[in-house]
Amino acid sequence: MSMFSKLKQIKDLRDQAKVMQNALAVESISEEKKGVKITMNGNMEVISLTLNTELSKESLESAAKDCFNDCIKKTQRVMAKKMQEMGGLNGLMG
Repeated sequence: MSMFSKLKQIKDLRDQAKVMQNALAVESISEEKKGVKITMNGNMEVISLTLNTELSKESLESAAKDCFNDCIKKTQRVMAKKMQEMGGLNGLMG
């Protein structure tokens, strides 16, 4: 394989990653626990966070932690589904 075709492969992979990142950026995944609400995009960036100030400090910390963890799991499922729909990285090359 020539150096040029290797560089082209790297560029193609980079382009695919960008396409995937853009597709995931428009996704919106929310989770709510005891009035604590977290919304993330498909790139696992927090878009919004709502806290329930009526909870005790311990309850708030627990609800926030559970909410984050569940939201991340949901986001990972969305990412996996999106990658499958796009044919994985190899599918994007074709």
